[in-house]
Amino acid sequence: MRHFLNLSDAGPDAIAAMLADAIDRKAARAGWPKGKPDADAPLAGHVLAMIFEKNSTRTRVSFDMAIRQLGGSSIVMDAGTMQLGRGESVADTARVLSGYADAIMIRTDDHAKVVEMAEHATVPVINGLTDASHPCQIMADLLTIIESGKALPGLKVAWLGDGNNVLASIVEAASLMHFDVIAACPQGFQPEEEAIVASSGRARVVADPREAVEEADIVVTDTWISMGQTHAQTKLKALAPYQVTPELMAGAKPDAKFLHCLPAHRGEEVAAEVIDGPQSLIWQEAENRLHAQKSILRWCFGQIG
Repeated sequence: MRHFLNLSDAGPDAIAAMLADAIDRKAARAGWPKGKPDADAPLAGHVLAMIFEKNSTRTRVSFDMAIRQLGGSSIVMDAGTMQLGRGESVADTARVLSGYADAIMIRTDDHAKVVEMAEHATVPVINGLTDASHPCQIMADLLTIIESGKALPGLKVAWLGDGNNVLASIVEAASLMHFDVIAACPQGFQPEEEAIVASSGRARVVADPREAVEEADIVVTDTWISMGQTHAQTKLKALAPYQVTPELMAGAKPDAKFLHCLPAHRGEEVAAEVIDGPQSLIWQEAENRLHAQKSILRWCFGQIG
C-alpha cells in the first residue's frame, strides 16, 4: 500500500519520477479544456474520497480536477457534515471509506489523524495538509522551480517567517533532493529542531532575514496566521521584520524567484510589489498543485516508480 503522508514515503527517485511525469502530462494537455480527461485516462473508474476538516480552495479544486483529468471521479466531504464530525473515529471512517473509494485524501489539523487513517485504510491515503507537513504543496513548488529553469541539486532556498508545516516539508525535500534551505525565523516561531537535524546539514535557521536571502535562488514565505491560531497580534509583531520586501529580494540572486503557497496577505508576510512583481511565480505554482497531484495519485496506484 502506497500512502503519501510525507515526501519521504516516496523517496527521491519516486519524487523525481513524479515530477517528470507531471511535466510531460502538463505539456500534453496544453490548450485543452480543463475538464477533458487525459488521452490515456490512467485512473478511469477510480474514485477519490476527499475529507476536509479545514477550509480549502487550492487543495479542494486541484485534487478534484486531478482525479477528473486522470479519468476518475471524486467524493468531497466536509467533516462537519460527516459522522467524523459527530465523534466517529478516524479508524472507523478509514475502514468505511475503503469500501467505497479507491483512495482517500484528508486535509486536517493533527498529523496523527492522517497516520491513523493510513493505518486502518485498505486504500492509499494522501496528506492534503496537516499541522506537521504539506507534502503536496512542496511537490508543486519543486515542479515550479524546475519549470523556471533551475535544477534542484545545489539550489539555495530562503524561507522567511514562521517555522510552520510548509517549511517542515521544504526541509524534508531539501534532504531528499539535495538542495539547501536557510530559514530566517524569529525566536519562538522557529521550526522543530528535529526537522533541522534530520536534514543532514541541508537546512539551518538564522535570525537575520538578510542572511537568509543572500545569493538565494528561491525566496519563499507563507501566511503568518494559520487557520485556528489565536495569538495573532503577538505573532504579527514578532514576524514583522521578516516581510519579503523588494529590498530583501534585491539581496537574492538577480534571477531569484518568489514562491508563496497562498492565500496571501499583502502588506503582512509579503509586499505587494514582490508577490505581484516579475519575480513571482505564485500563479504557476498554484496551477501546479493540479499537475503535481495527478502524478502523486498515479504513484499511489503504482503507475509511477
